[in-house]
Amino acid sequence: MLHALEVVTVVVVGLMVGVEFSVAFVINPIFNALPEDSGQLGRAHGGRMLGAVMPFWYIGSLVLSAIWAVAGWHHHGTGLVVTAGALLIVSVIMSVLLLVPINNRGKTWTPENRPADWKEQMNRWDRFHYARVAVIIAAFTLLTAALG
Repeated sequence: MLHALEVVTVVVVGLMVGVEFSVAFVINPIFNALPEDSGQLGRAHGGRMLGAVMPFWYIGSLVLSAIWAVAGWHHHGTGLVVTAGALLIVSVIMSVLLLVPINNRGKTWTPENRPADWKEQMNRWDRFHYARVAVIIAAFTLLTAALG
């Protein structure tokens, strides 16, 4: 049973990392290269869509890691799982304090109502997101290492 939990946790966190990596290094650069208002509209739609899913994914990943740490407390690799869980907590805190406020504004913007500094706000979101991606990649790496 513990092994199944470990695999499910690694897969769930790995998929989350893949989505967030793709947002940072594929989707947003594509949006930024689109002409006129298309990129801003795409980012607003992505903010609505992923903004509805990601809270559950982040919290779910954290809960799965916590269950793994408790269930496997006396097994090899528990320290790695606990550290990964701590990094996932950091990613949730970063999300709530830094990224969600910008996303909540950006997902409502249209070409008619966006603020003059919308590009600066999106660039700030991108910088925070790069840091968060690094944190969740580190958590995923630790969870993967804990399997062995």
